[in-house]
Amino acid sequence: MGFARTCSVALVGVEGVVVEVQADLEPGVAAFTLVGLPDKSLVESRDRVRAAVVNSGAEWPQKKLTVGLSPASVPKSGSGFDLAVACAVLGAAERLDPRELTDLMMIGELGLDGRVRPVRGVLPAVLAAADAGYRQVVVPERAVAEASLVPGVSVLGVRSLRQLIAVLADEPVPEEEDRPEDGRPDPLLAGLAVPGTGADVGAGLPRGDHSPDLADVAGQHGARRALEVAAAGRHHIFFKGPPGAGKTMLAERLPGLLPPLNPKESLEVTAVHSVAGTLPPGQPLVHRPPYCAPHHSATMASLVGGGTGLPRPGAVSLAHHGVLFLDEAAECSPRVLDALRQPLESGHVVVARAAGMMRMPARFLLALAANPCPCGRHGTVGGGCECRPSSVRRYRARLSGPLMDRVDLRICVEPVARSELIALGRRAESTATVAERVRAARERAEARLTGTPWRTNSEIPGHELRTRWQVHPGALAQAERDLECGLLTARGLDRVLRVAWTAADLAGRDRPTREDVDWALELRTGVRRGAPITVGAGGGSDAGTGERETAAARPPKDQR
Repeated sequence: MGFARTCSVALVGVEGVVVEVQADLEPGVAAFTLVGLPDKSLVESRDRVRAAVVNSGAEWPQKKLTVGLSPASVPKSGSGFDLAVACAVLGAAERLDPRELTDLMMIGELGLDGRVRPVRGVLPAVLAAADAGYRQVVVPERAVAEASLVPGVSVLGVRSLRQLIAVLADEPVPEEEDRPEDGRPDPLLAGLAVPGTGADVGAGLPRGDHSPDLADVAGQHGARRALEVAAAGRHHIFFKGPPGAGKTMLAERLPGLLPPLNPKESLEVTAVHSVAGTLPPGQPLVHRPPYCAPHHSATMASLVGGGTGLPRPGAVSLAHHGVLFLDEAAECSPRVLDALRQPLESGHVVVARAAGMMRMPARFLLALAANPCPCGRHGTVGGGCECRPSSVRRYRARLSGPLMDRVDLRICVEPVARSELIALGRRAESTATVAERVRAARERAEARLTGTPWRTNSEIPGHELRTRWQVHPGALAQAERDLECGLLTARGLDRVLRVAWTAADLAGRDRPTREDVDWALELRTGVRRGAPITVGAGGGSDAGTGERETAAARPPKDQR
C-alpha cells in the first residue's frame, strides 16, 4: 500500500481555499476513484492525468487508486488540480518521494502529452497559499509572472510534467519546446477566457497606452467639470441628453482622469480579472483603472455575477476600482439596474447560488447615460418629439428613485452649439491636464483622511462627515431647507456634503463654503443655487471663453 499527499487551491469567487490532495494505492482491480465533491471538469482529470503520466515516461500504477480532495465539503471545480493529482499518484507509487510533496502547493492543468497549461485564478490561489503558510508553489511557466506578484513565496514554473518529475527526483531536467516562433497564438493560453461567459481576453482593461482624450470633446464645459468632480471624489454620475450630445464621449474619457492604482488596488483588480480569465497575455499586474461598458441588454448574471454552479465575477466586479458605464441606461431591465443598489453602498456583492455563496469586490464608479425619452428629442429646441406623455413617464421610471438617490451628479447634456463644434484653433483642456488636478485633489483628501479607513470623499459615512469635518458656518442653510421640503433625502444630504468637499479639494480650500454646497445641490437637483462657481484652476478653452458656467447643466425645458 502506498500513500502520498500534496496541496492545491479551490477558488470560491475571488477567494482561495487550500485543498489537500491525497492519493492511496491498494491491491486490487485497477481502478481510479476521485472523491471530494468534484465538478465535471475535475472528474475528467482522471483521464487527463493518466495519459499525461504515461506520456511523460512514468509508469501508471496498476492497482486500486483513490484520490481524495479534502475538505470534502468544499465544492471544487476546474482543471487546476491536475498537477497536484498527478504528483500525489506518483508519490503513492514511489516514483517520487512523498516527503518532497507535502509542503508543495501545485496549480496547473495537464495536457494529454504532459504539458502544463495555465489556468484562471493563479494570483488569488497563490495569495491563499501564502496566507496558509505555504512558501513553495509550482505553477505553469506561463503563469510565473502572475504568481510572483505575491511576496514571500518561492515560485517554480514548469513547462511539462516531465520537468517537474525531474526536479523533484533530483534528475537532469529535460528541455521542452518553448512557445511558437512563427507568429501564431500561444496554444497554451487558449481557452483561459471561456467563450460564452462574457469574459473575452482583455475585457474591461485598457489596451496599450492610447486612451480617449478629453480635448476631443467640443464644448460641454459644465459636463466636463462635473466629470472632473466625479473623478476627484469617485462620485457616481448620470448624463441625460439627446442623441449625439456627447454623453458616451464624456463617459469614455472618465477612466483616463482617474489616478493609477496603488499596489493594493492593483492586486485586487488583478485577482478579479485572473479569476475571470481576462488578463491580457504579458500583463500580470493591472496598473490602470478598468473600464467596463456592458450592453444595455446585459442580464442579471452578467452584471452582478452568476452562472452555472459557483457564480463567476460580473461586470460590477470587473469594474472594481474603475468605471462601470451603462449606456442607454433607460433601455436596461429595471430589475437589473436595481441590483446595483447594494454594491453601490457596500462596495461588494454577495451572490448566492445552489452550489454556494460568493462574495466579490465591487467598488466602482458608476456612470449612466440615457435619452430624455424613447425618441430622444423630448425637451430639445425644434426636436419634434412625438412620444406620448405616458411613454415618457414609463421610460424615465426605468431608472428607479432608490437607484438615482445613490447617484451624486446628474448632468443634463445639451447639444453642442455650431460655433463650438466648428471652432478652429480653440482646443479644450486635455485629459493629462485635468488628471493632474484630480490627482492633487485626491492627495488633499487623502491627507485629510489620514488615520481613517477611507481614501476618497465618496467613502466617508454621513455621520462622520457631519460631525468630524465641519463646513463653513451657514453653508448648509439651503440644503437643510431642501431636506425639510422633501426635495432632498437624508442620503442625498450626505452625498451633497461629499461633493461639496470634493469641490473644495479641487479649489484648494480647507473646507466647503456655502457656494460649494449650493453648487453640489445644483449638481444633484438641477436647480440653480446662487452665483455659479468654477472648480480647478486655469487652463484650456474653458478659461479663455470668459464664461462662468456651473458644472450642472440647465434642467430640461419641460421642467422649467
